[in-house]
Amino acid sequence: MSELAIKIGKNIKFFRKMKAISQEKLALLCNIDRSYIGRIERGEVNLTVEKLYEISTALEIDIKELLP
Repeated sequence: MSELAIKIGKNIKFFRKMKAISQEKLALLCNIDRSYIGRIERGEVNLTVEKLYEISTALEIDIKELLP
């Protein structure tokens, strides 16, 4: 796991919880599997820019807010 992936995952989790969205709902909004959201939040996967954009759009935040 890279430090960058971990930091991005923590930011995604922070905004998801702040907006009271479950992993399952976020996954549905992004058209990905719920377990993949968990892996993203733990920093276990390297996201594509496209997926990062989809997640930021679903969370209704600017993509820059997810970057450390």
